[in-house]
Amino acid sequence: MAEETIAGRYRLLEPLGRGAMSSVWLAQDEELGRRVAVKMLGPSADRARFEREARAVAALAHPNIGALYDYGEENGRPYMVLEYLPNGSLEDRLSAGPLTDAETLRIATEMAAGLAHAHERGLVHRDLKPANVLFDAEDRAKIADFGIARIGDGGTFTEAGTVLGTASYISPEQAAGEAAGPASDVYSFGVILFRMLTGRLPFVSTNAMELVRMHRDDTPPSVSDVRPDAPPRLARIVAVSLAKDPLDRPPDGDVLLRALRGSGEDATLLLPGAGAGAGAAAAATQVLSPPPPPGDRRRALWLAPLLVLLLGGGVALALVATGGGDSSPATSSPIPSLSLPAVPTAGSTEPTTTAPTTTAPTTTAPTTTDTTATTTDTTATTTAPLPGP
Repeated sequence: MAEETIAGRYRLLEPLGRGAMSSVWLAQDEELGRRVAVKMLGPSADRARFEREARAVAALAHPNIGALYDYGEENGRPYMVLEYLPNGSLEDRLSAGPLTDAETLRIATEMAAGLAHAHERGLVHRDLKPANVLFDAEDRAKIADFGIARIGDGGTFTEAGTVLGTASYISPEQAAGEAAGPASDVYSFGVILFRMLTGRLPFVSTNAMELVRMHRDDTPPSVSDVRPDAPPRLARIVAVSLAKDPLDRPPDGDVLLRALRGSGEDATLLLPGAGAGAGAAAAATQVLSPPPPPGDRRRALWLAPLLVLLLGGGVALALVATGGGDSSPATSSPIPSLSLPAVPTAGSTEPTTTAPTTTAPTTTAPTTTDTTATTTDTTATTTAPLPGP
């Protein structure tokens, strides 16, 4: 297929990745004279899901989210034209060795900025992982692969009671077959930040369903237990992001971004009521400084406790951790026994849209801008019905 031209404009140069869902090609845009990534739907893949991804990405425009340039159909096959990101994925970097704390903070802040933009527009990624964080020519981190994203309250092409996401980074509520929200992306962000700080995942298993169960039921280790010299502020952000109950986490990417930037703009300080867990305390908070505007109520409920954690840690962190643990699903409710292939602890093998690397194949996709296909790899993605109550 090399040297084929799509839509009379995009000349395919070389393959960047291929999976069951799609193939991704480095291409030359002959009209604008620039390199792009062309993602083409596989012959037997889900067309509705492909179109859904295009709509999701088209709704976003942010320096930390991979851009969609064009969408169309050629010889009955839908295609997307995406920003070409030549500097690989976060999975590539983590596989190559530990990151510095300064690099970790920069990448985490850029990821949070991209999430904040998506969440503000009602879009939940639902499969955030290092393979879906790519780098452009200026080395900016960009979130890609919105193939299983959820837009607002719309449908998701999955049924209720379905586990959908990558096992190593899945949120507890997704692991339980419940709906994902912005706080689900926050949990996945917490797993990624844990790995960037420690060089390992909080939960490790070669079995996908065991990983799903661990994320649903088990208390994760603290960053300081694995790496005592980790920056305390980042370690505390990980702790609150990995709470089992979504109500005990920062609610969205905007709050994460403020915490990572150390913003003091919002001076509201809310303390949980005596004897209540962090989730239950949200309704019984005590306002100790000017209340937020009505539209910012939910965000303020989380910003202040998070700032307390960042400034003091100690008792506040214990309250959040206790609330998250008490609200986790009961361990007596087992994940069904499903026949799934063993799963590596990070990444997937579907195509992305960054430039190809010369290292030995890993569980990540060949590096490209578009990563939707990464979510369809059965070795990293768990999609299985759960039993009813």
